[in-house]
Order: sequence, then C-alpha cells, then structure tokens
Amino acid sequence: MQREASATAGLPPCPPDVRELRDRVADFVRDRVMPREPVLDLGGPDAAAVLRGLRHEAKEQGLWALPLPAELGGQGLPLLSYAHIAEAEGASDHGPVVLGSASLLDVLMLRRHGSARVRDQYLKRLVAGEIRSCYAMTEPETPGTDPFLTETRAEPAVDGTWSVSGRKWFTSAAADADLVTVLARTNGVPPDREGLSLLLVGTDSPGFRVVRELPVLGAGGQWEIALDAVPVDGDHLLGERGKALAIAGERLQLGRTLRCLRWLGQAGRAFDLMRERAITRTRSGRSGGPLGDLQLVQRHIFEALLALRTTRPLVYEAVAHLDAGHDAHMEVSLAKVAAARMLQQVADAAIQVHGAAGLGPDTALPALFRTGRMARILDGPDELHITSVARRVLRTS
Repeated sequence: MQREASATAGLPPCPPDVRELRDRVADFVRDRVMPREPVLDLGGPDAAAVLRGLRHEAKEQGLWALPLPAELGGQGLPLLSYAHIAEAEGASDHGPVVLGSASLLDVLMLRRHGSARVRDQYLKRLVAGEIRSCYAMTEPETPGTDPFLTETRAEPAVDGTWSVSGRKWFTSAAADADLVTVLARTNGVPPDREGLSLLLVGTDSPGFRVVRELPVLGAGGQWEIALDAVPVDGDHLLGERGKALAIAGERLQLGRTLRCLRWLGQAGRAFDLMRERAITRTRSGRSGGPLGDLQLVQRHIFEALLALRTTRPLVYEAVAHLDAGHDAHMEVSLAKVAAARMLQQVADAAIQVHGAAGLGPDTALPALFRTGRMARILDGPDELHITSVARRVLRTS
C-alpha cells in the first residue's frame, strides 16, 4: 500500500479491470523479469533461453501482446488503457520485449503502410513473437535530427526490385532482428527535402551486415549496420515512394509517448528503491537512526516525488491527444523533455541516498540513471523539442 501511495500515486483514473491488469503486469515484471535482468542484459544464448521462458510464462498468464491488434493475435487494448500498463511493464527495459508489446510501432506501421504481401507474410508472426524487427534511421557523421541529410540510397532495378546501400547506427536490437525498416533516399541528393522512402529489409539478405555493437555509457543493445547493394523486393516499399517522413512522423509521436510512459515506470522503480533505502538504512555514529530522518534525504524524497507527480499529467495529456487523433506535437515534446529530465533526476537522487551502493551492480540504479541520460538525446535531443515547442507558441501568439 505504501508503494501505491508514493511512486504510482497520481495516475489518472482507470477502470477496475485495467487496474487489475496493471497490477498483474507490475507483479510479473517485478517477480519474474527483474531478477533475470543480469542475464538478459548480457545477451547471447543464455539470454535468448531466458527470454523464451519468460515469454512463454507471459502467454500462459494472459499478459502477452496486450496493446497489439486483436485480429493479428494481440489483445487489442486501447491506448488510453494500455498507457497504465506501459508504465508497469516499462519499469524494466526488458518488460516490453518479454510481454510482446515491443513490436507495437512496427506492427502498426506495417499494417497501415505495408503491401498485402508484407501484411500477410509478417504481421501475425511479429505479434506472436516468432520474428523480431527494428528501425534504422540515423547514420554515422549525419545529425540524427536532420533526416534530409540521409545518404543511404535505394536504387530501382528494371525488374521492379530495389538495391539498398548505406550505413545506419544506433539501431536498437539489430543483432537479433529478422527485419529492419530502413530510411533511404530514392530520389535526389542531400539535403533535398523530397525523395526519402522506407523499405523493409530482411537481415538475412545478401549484403546486409551487422558492423558492431555501440555500447551506450557502457551498456549494449544499440548496433551499427551496413547495407551493400542489398536486394529488396518492390512490394517491400512502405507507403508511397518519397513519403517516408509522413510515416516516420506518425511513428515518432506514439513512440516518444510510449517511451515517456516507460520512463515513468523506471523512475517509479528508482523512487521505491530510494524510499526503501531511506527507511531501512541506519546512520553510523552515536546518533544512529534511519537515513530518512535527515532533512537532506527528506529533500531528495520530496524533489523526486514532485518531479514524478508533475511529469505524469504531461505524459497522459499526450496520450489523450494521440488517442483522440489530435495534433500532439507540442504535448509529446513537452512530455518527452519533462520525462527524460525527471528520470535522470529521480535516479540521481536515489543513487545519492544509496551512496557507494548506488554505483555498483547490486541495484538497478546505474542502469536507470544511464537510461535517463540517454533519454535526453535519443528520440530527439532536448534542444530540438524545446525549439519546436517555442516556435509553435510564438506562431500562435
């Protein structure tokens, strides 16, 4: 009950069945996923075996693919309901993959913009977890915030296929993916604003290569890939030729919002660790007593809780705008900057209260802090969102 009264308080009201489902997901992530994070973090055969076992358990407990379309094998949970679940499963970086929701963005994109063959061949298998996909947009030496500088090219052949060549980096989960959606130039030259397209590439295609892993602040999971005249079937072009940025824009708004929800879950996890430490850790010396009796520690608790409670409404406002089909650029940018800062702040405070123990391998705090710092750059740096919101405000004043 105390946990409910602190980190997770401030959640918008939700129906009893959604609340019960959220609690089941939270228990599963805490009891089944978090204890296996050290193995999952390392990757390799052992991690793959653990992941298979956890996914089987999730399916057995009815927790698999909660937000994915029901006609494809998911459970069709609407966004307003799934938002509550996303916080709970996002408390662990591995939660969405274990519970089958990590493919949501790719499934929605392929369902809306893929050809009939792409939809028939891949969608149900993605939802079932039989295959995995990833998304490759940014390139080495090219600012990720300026897609018009994309140099990867897709050249058409006389038989209707494409030949894709280029290099991408910071492609999440590329080493284990079966499919990768690649942003490539099908017309013009950088920095032309037209001529960018999205193509679905099989990672077993000739000329596709994983170049290297890119550890982010010491943690894996991001990869650099190379494409050397990779053949791609003509019907694996997503949407219309040259219209990639419209598709990417749809994906980005929902993707950023889902990240914000998961960052709330991770910040809540850091807060709970900090609170437990403040209650149970006894100070040395004659004064004794728990750390939580110290005013400076109390300030850390207060500031972290304030950050959590003031960020959550911004994130759920973005959810509501997306669910209603409204333009949510401003709401998503506000939520993204606030949630990234908040996660870094709360994780930092929790580390401070733990002292040296917060820097080592015995808690999740180093990983949570690392995610918070990454969050301020990935999915658009703070500066991009700040400028975008300010320009919109000034245009309407």
